[in-house]
Formats: sequence, C-alpha cells, structure tokens
Amino acid sequence: MSSKDLMLDVSQAVELKLAFRRHGWTNAQIKTLSEGDILGDVLKVIKGQAEIKTIHHLINCSVTPFIPPGWSIEEHQPNGLWKWDPAKISLYLSKKQRKGNISGHDLRKELQGKPVMNANVLDYLLAHPELIPESWKGQMVFFWGTIYRDSGGNLCVRYLGWHGSGWYWYYYWLADNFASSAPAAASELGA
Repeated sequence: MSSKDLMLDVSQAVELKLAFRRHGWTNAQIKTLSEGDILGDVLKVIKGQAEIKTIHHLINCSVTPFIPPGWSIEEHQPNGLWKWDPAKISLYLSKKQRKGNISGHDLRKELQGKPVMNANVLDYLLAHPELIPESWKGQMVFFWGTIYRDSGGNLCVRYLGWHGSGWYWYYYWLADNFASSAPAAASELGA
C-alpha cells in the first residue's frame, strides 16, 4: 500500500477525535499512540491476530505495611488479597465531619467494624500513582485499617495527599480533629 492509498478525510478525522474524547484521551496519550509501533499492534488486534488483556492490580492487605522508622503498629486490620477497583472504594465522612470536625479517637470508634482500607492500599497506590482517582486530589484520604504509634508514643493514622506535582503520604494524630477534607477510604461503604 502506498501513502496515496490511505487518505484520512475530514469526517474520519472527526470520528477519531470524538472517539478519543469519549474515552478520555489526553493529547500526550494520542502523541504516544502515534509514535512507534503501537498502532501496528492495534491493527493486529482488529485483525484477530492479538488480544488486549487488562492488568489486575492485586494488593495483599494481610502483610505488614510500611512502618516508618521509630514507629510501631498499634492495630492492623488484615483484609486478605484485594483487587484494586476504584469503583468499589468510597470516601467516608462521618456526620460530624460533614458539619465541622470530629476527633480522631471518636472517628476511630465510629469506624470500628466498618470495611476501611488499611495502609497496604496506601503503600500500593504510592507505588502505582496512575491508579489513584483524580477526584482524590484536594483531599487527605485516610487509611484507618492501620493505626500506628509514632516515636513520641502518639497514636496516628496515615493518609494519601496531593501537593501539585505528586502524591505523598503523611499522618494525623488521633488527638487531632478530622474535617470534611479528611475522608476514610472504605470498601463499598456508603459515604
């Protein structure tokens, strides 16, 4: 086939543009698709010569999570092997948080027995930041399934936050107040 055989008319270019938009593509992703051999691989899929497989991210929530130097784990809720699915995560706020704030000790009691995510999920997401939902930016998402004791003896819980150029973890003491910008990551728990 010569280059004259393939002529992309305006209506086909518009179809491609709409398809890219419909699936949330960025300009950088479209540029990557245009470079190298990726489109050759896509053509193999269309011709039935190859297939696309979804990568499943499995998180072992029963192992010991990261422990900062000088800290210890006070409580860890092992949750077995968990398949990452952001659609099955809700960001829980207590009634008191929605109206103002709640102490960490009171929030811990309220969350007891609820399916909150532990720090293994936080650690996994930091290693795979492309998985973190955009909607989490601007919030401090707490992982109450793991409670730590810091080097000063204070109980604390770690959270995932965004600082403009990347994701990071930090913590709050349970003696602190938790406001509406500090939801708990929970598995299919009503917000």
